[in-house]
Amino acid sequence: MRLHAAISPTPSPPHLICLSARGSSSCSGIPLGLRLGAPHLIAGRRRSSELVAIRCSISQVHSYGTVDYEQRPPLKWSSLYRRISITENPNVDSATVLEQWEGAERKLSKWDLCRVVKELRRFGRFKRALEVYDWMASHGDRFILNSSDNAIQLDLIAKVRGISHAEGYFSILPCIFKDRRTYGALLNAYGKAKMRDKAEATLETMKGKGYTDDALPFNVMMTLYMNIAEHRKVYAIINEMKAKNVSFDLYSYNILITNCATMGDVEEMERVVQEMIVDARVNANWTTYTTLATMYIRLGEFDKAENCLKEVELRMTGRDRASFNYLLGLYSSIAKRDEVYRVWKRYKSAFGGGILNSGYQSMLSSLVKLGDIEGTEKIYEEWLSSTSRLDPRICNVVMRSYVRKGGVGNAKRILDRFVEKGGVPKPLSWEILAEGYLKEKMVSEVLWCMEGAAAYKGLGKWKPKQAAVAETFALCREEDSEESVKLLMDVLRRTGCLEKEAYKLLVET
Repeated sequence: MRLHAAISPTPSPPHLICLSARGSSSCSGIPLGLRLGAPHLIAGRRRSSELVAIRCSISQVHSYGTVDYEQRPPLKWSSLYRRISITENPNVDSATVLEQWEGAERKLSKWDLCRVVKELRRFGRFKRALEVYDWMASHGDRFILNSSDNAIQLDLIAKVRGISHAEGYFSILPCIFKDRRTYGALLNAYGKAKMRDKAEATLETMKGKGYTDDALPFNVMMTLYMNIAEHRKVYAIINEMKAKNVSFDLYSYNILITNCATMGDVEEMERVVQEMIVDARVNANWTTYTTLATMYIRLGEFDKAENCLKEVELRMTGRDRASFNYLLGLYSSIAKRDEVYRVWKRYKSAFGGGILNSGYQSMLSSLVKLGDIEGTEKIYEEWLSSTSRLDPRICNVVMRSYVRKGGVGNAKRILDRFVEKGGVPKPLSWEILAEGYLKEKMVSEVLWCMEGAAAYKGLGKWKPKQAAVAETFALCREEDSEESVKLLMDVLRRTGCLEKEAYKLLVET
């Protein structure tokens, strides 16, 4: 795989060959490319200015010098993203999906793949995203990567394989690619790992190279200091930014607002908000006010939090699902049931009823928080009947609410409905149900749940929680049931727990 610096010029687009209207009667309005050889578009004019395009190729079977014309839709990167994202089989990685796609569809461009990576990252599918980049790397000079790609790879490596692998990746990058992007990604990786000394050293290196003329590296350091409870250091960073005339961005203000609230300094938090409002370089959007509302809720200032949520609604633009998800959760946190249902109605109206799983999860979590059992059941049934992508995390929200209230029977009913509709429970679903059965001292049912979790074939290797194993052993002894002990030992053996010292101690005691 060739690496080009970020300043490399992009290739020129293919030329269009214009034909007369009489010579392009079979043209469609769909932009397509040449099937064989270098890509070309053959376009025609239906009227004086309307360009149309067709795909043409030389027939490979009994061609006799003829040319084939066919209408083909453009590549849909979103379809490829969905195919990768729904893959649960640990033996089928992104590379497998990409090879299958190219075999059945057409060659993938770097743009297609980077768009898929962007979407995978947006939804937290970091391992799958890294697999896409690994696949690109396996194709030698076919894909040209720049320092922005390197920065994304470094970030993904840190998330998937750990900080030491990210350091190793950075160390072997050619000097030309060690720019503000890759240094920034390394700094961010150290910040996420709470590695203060290495983060500070990296920041000093970036200062020496002139890479600290914007807010981004300072935001990373402020977040790090806040996360390790060194709140005074946040103010030191703020003072340094002011001394060096580094302008605050929206994230800088949001971090500072959060830091003030964490310290319980409402007066300073409100002063920062006013400073942000008058800062002409910053346009406070809905995220600022959800941050502010969250802080007011944490401080018990519910009226002020509600005022902030009204500001959120005024600043929501376009079809931003995340803003609705935040609103549902925050209104439920201040016990505003009617507002939750009002926002839900607006949410469904904005998206024509096409609410994603994340939206249903937010709504159900909000209703559970409000203690609205009837509403929870109703929305759960609505979700089951409205989607073919049955995410067990949504089922888990409802199950957990029943288990916490001692209603393991209702939790089992919720899981049964999920399975009836074609859903596949993940280990966490079985763990939640097992927790309910443990409370009721129903050892046979607990073991049944553990067996269900152990049988799951998806990503990752499930192991029962040590506390649950200890409690189950205690129940087996209470009932003097050798058969139950054998079943539990079988689960531990199948899940590799007996190779771990902590589990061995549980067995021996």
